[in-house]
Amino acid sequence: MKDVRIKGFEKLTPYDVALKKILERVFEVDKEEVYIENSLNRISAEDIVSEIDVPNFNRAAMDGYAVIAENTFGASDTNPLIFEVIDEVNIGEYKEIYLRDYQAVKIYTGCVMPKNADAVVKFEHTVKIDERRIQILRPVTPGKNVSLKGEDIKKGDIVIKKGELLTPYHIAALAGIGRRKILVYKKPKVLILSIGNELIEPGEKYVKGKVYDINSFALYSLALKYGCIPKRKILPDNYEKIKNEILNSVNSFDIIITTGATSVGKEDIMPILVNDIGELLVHGVSIRPGEPIGIGIVKNKPIFLLPGFPVASIIGFLYFVRPVLEKMLSTKFPRVMIKGTLKRKVASTLGRRDFVRVKVIREDDKFFIEPIRITGSGIISSLLKGDGLLIVEENVEGYEEGEEVEVEIIKI
Repeated sequence: MKDVRIKGFEKLTPYDVALKKILERVFEVDKEEVYIENSLNRISAEDIVSEIDVPNFNRAAMDGYAVIAENTFGASDTNPLIFEVIDEVNIGEYKEIYLRDYQAVKIYTGCVMPKNADAVVKFEHTVKIDERRIQILRPVTPGKNVSLKGEDIKKGDIVIKKGELLTPYHIAALAGIGRRKILVYKKPKVLILSIGNELIEPGEKYVKGKVYDINSFALYSLALKYGCIPKRKILPDNYEKIKNEILNSVNSFDIIITTGATSVGKEDIMPILVNDIGELLVHGVSIRPGEPIGIGIVKNKPIFLLPGFPVASIIGFLYFVRPVLEKMLSTKFPRVMIKGTLKRKVASTLGRRDFVRVKVIREDDKFFIEPIRITGSGIISSLLKGDGLLIVEENVEGYEEGEEVEVEIIKI
């Protein structure tokens, strides 16, 4: 390790500038083809264009009789119209049938309609006279009780766009157009290193002076939530051990996240280490919480140096790592935003972006936003008590009580 030690933050980098620096150095991850039943919550790496119409034939939407709608006009209980039943179509059958006037075909939901039939009269609106004849008691209009060819999906339609998060409904559509596989982005592999001599694993016997590791579990869970394959590990404040771990692992991961040892104290070795083995792009960002965040590149892989305080570490993930994942996967993860009336004044400092933990309260049909009072960057319970984050931009000195503000809901 070089003898040079960073002495405080002479200048903090604005959030947007810091994020831009890393986004400019990030590329898409590789792609792979998977069976559609294994594609849930994956990100599509291609536009999916339907090669067929869905449905790919006109089909009955009710059990009943397929007819020419015009022939039924005027039918009623007092004026039943007699039709000749010439055939029956069952599920999965295809028959070349052409109707003449006042002819009908017995048919069931999902069956192929006769070529020139354009409506279905429900069984309950008919009376059977004998095996060959029925009375129709209600008129139907063209298209009534019929699913038309292509009314769901037309041949040539883009069913799924590149970058879309695949839900059960996307998978249903893929099955409906006959797709068995889909090209998706590979899940980014994320290495999470919790740095600190004081850290012990949850489940171990507590020792005075030690603390249970929170950050790696929080970050591990966030990485899972955003479609990654994470691995976590605790390391002591030891330059060589951390350096060897990163250099031995970097080729196997897409992102490296460290937490702790990133400020300007005696044991805060991470910014120096990254500068030694790679390129430190940013150290010190004008945000609260999260000012000590560092961002760099090691062997063309992004590395995020997140603070040791849990809340600052989580916010660092949400507003730095998440956007990088979006670029890697050519997607935009859904964010739930709610507007509401601020119940208490929120102060801020010009030139700094604040992430304020808030509780969202619904009263009647209105939302109210209440800032959490205890908000230290190490107070993990503030995220449990709150529902979301109010972002105060750099050019705003805060918000007054009664102002309408927008909040990102993070507790979902």
